[in-house]
Amino acid sequence: VQLQASGGGLVQAGGSLRLSCAASGRTFSSIGMGWFRQDPGKERAFVAGIGWNGGSKYYADSVKGRFTISRDNAKNTVYLQMNSLKPEDPAVYYCAAGRTMLVRSATDVGSWGQGTQVTVSS
Repeated sequence: VQLQASGGGLVQAGGSLRLSCAASGRTFSSIGMGWFRQDPGKERAFVAGIGWNGGSKYYADSVKGRFTISRDNAKNTVYLQMNSLKPEDPAVYYCAAGRTMLVRSATDVGSWGQGTQVTVSS
């Protein structure tokens, strides 16, 4: 699966952004998808994951209640709606395709997108 993320940018604290990740490949509808983020000098961290049919969703504690992951299998696209953005949210956000039906950690990831930068101004 090849992934192309988009939607990053600069937003004020408290604002919203929606990230999109378009996938190519016939297996998209049968695999889990996820979003991770990485600050310079830190490990890539899990943000959110969604099961193959959208029925299961998981979030890092730091984003629960603010971020929502969703997918549209007809469009081979996964989304991350980010609301109430905080100064600690800026990072490069990576889209990830799972090895199987669910993504809950980096060990579940089979392929990565190129990353999109999110910046939050105070």
